[in-house]
Amino acid sequence: MQANARGNAAGRTFAFVNDFNSTVAVLGGGAAGFFGAIACAEANPRLTVYLIEKTGKLLSKVRISGGGRCNVTHAADTPAQLVQHYPRGARQLKEPFRQFDAQATIRWFGQRGVQLKTEPDGRMFPVTDSSETIAQCLLDAARQAGVRILTQTQPGQIEVLPAGGFRLHLTGAHPGEMTVGRLLIATGGAPKAEQYEWLRQLGHTVAAPVPSLFTFNVPDSPLRELPGVSVPQARVRVAGEKLEYEGPVLVTHWGVSGPAVLKLSAWGARRLHELGYQSTALINWIPEHTEETLRTWLRDYREQNGRKVVVSNPLFGLPQRLWRTLAEQAGVAPEVRWNELPAKPQNRLIEALLNTALPVRGKTTYKDEFVTCGGIVLSEVDMKTMESRRVPGLHFAGEVLDIDGITGGFNFQAAWTTGYLAGRAIGQSGT
Repeated sequence: MQANARGNAAGRTFAFVNDFNSTVAVLGGGAAGFFGAIACAEANPRLTVYLIEKTGKLLSKVRISGGGRCNVTHAADTPAQLVQHYPRGARQLKEPFRQFDAQATIRWFGQRGVQLKTEPDGRMFPVTDSSETIAQCLLDAARQAGVRILTQTQPGQIEVLPAGGFRLHLTGAHPGEMTVGRLLIATGGAPKAEQYEWLRQLGHTVAAPVPSLFTFNVPDSPLRELPGVSVPQARVRVAGEKLEYEGPVLVTHWGVSGPAVLKLSAWGARRLHELGYQSTALINWIPEHTEETLRTWLRDYREQNGRKVVVSNPLFGLPQRLWRTLAEQAGVAPEVRWNELPAKPQNRLIEALLNTALPVRGKTTYKDEFVTCGGIVLSEVDMKTMESRRVPGLHFAGEVLDIDGITGGFNFQAAWTTGYLAGRAIGQSGT
């Protein structure tokens, strides 16, 4: 039997379809929520699918991702390649990626008229280089599938019904009660543990959230006069810890950033949190060298280029400004030539090239893209359907789960995959 629940806001009345057997609610208007709602509606057109977003903005992270270009996914031929890029959730994602991987994502968007391109580092973007292309594709697909979207609306309370299903007590722009047979939660990550309390009340364990994918603040950086300088391949490690990553490094006004730092922050998210984001970062600007090989290389270089001025002739393809700063801080005089360079400043230059020490005193969110380490513990979720093992009919997708990837399109891929599997499973179940 179908019943309607009505609410009134600013003189408007809203009617919700409340047939337990045919109504599904998806909480969260981001990548995972949209993908889940679309997959559900397409798998079973007889269902009424509501997508409920508490703010007035849909797909906000999609729109700002990749500097406004949207890093949709990462070029990877196999699930085994994909899972290597997830500090948390790698083992549990193997089976989901067998069902919906990066190639499936490419096909999904391609079938809806959006072509993706691969950049040299493996990141994939729409050929338009505009995140609006992806956002509009998702909005169009949701509309065509019949998904009903409610914005500025959220459940003030969620009841798990004794006979199964859920009653949502909605507040905001569309107030009223909604009874659904299945519920997909795709509300994203949150920075504070208390923001997950409503999920604990539903019977789930939550791994404490801590930030992932952040840059290092170095207020007393010896490189503070070099903002904008970048090195395409450097190794960053944390002194005293088994944490290191190699890749591009960017010097900023506040410290250091770039893929190597961001990826290191993801792998070390929990340990860096325990350290209070107070550590010493050591940068090897020429990771192809050890101290032994570098000394040998410089000895040969001096024999052949002794007349060259050290400070004004950068080596190893390093930017001029960086080389000059490292040399000057090592005590190399401005006009000294290689065949005149004393041992002590050369030793200090070698140390600077291999181990520039930066006192890290805090972190900064990367380009307003907030990613958390933490969320719903994966052992409580059936990863084939994303259904709760504790509450029948309750599904999860996206960053609300204790899954996070490094930068490069991996977090979106996890959102597409988990959203798709959850939505398809709900659709195939009937509710």
